[in-house]
Amino acid sequence: MTTSSDTPVLDTLAAMTIDSLERCGLDESTLICTRIAALAAMDAPAVSYLAHVGPAVRANLTVEQVQDVLVAVAPVIGTARVMAAAGHITEALGFTIALADAEAQAMAEAEAQSRGKG
Repeated sequence: MTTSSDTPVLDTLAAMTIDSLERCGLDESTLICTRIAALAAMDAPAVSYLAHVGPAVRANLTVEQVQDVLVAVAPVIGTARVMAAAGHITEALGFTIALADAEAQAMAEAEAQSRGKG
């Protein structure tokens, strides 16, 4: 099977996610908490958590709720995985903040340049 997309892996992951969401009866917050628990259990890298930052924000998930998820799964998955998950989540949030700062800076510079030309 061939594909004409430049990003076949990302496209496949997006399609899997959409299919999962369409078939799932959980509310947004519970869905994201469940996915965070699964990511922690499998010792997922920061980039996996990064994909859930936007949905977590849209679901109004709080830091305390994410901490509660890690506390809830700790007896099952162990200390090392919980601590790794906390580090990966922190890394993903740091990347998200850095990206938002860079975008804001670029927008401010573009606005300043347009004012200077006008």
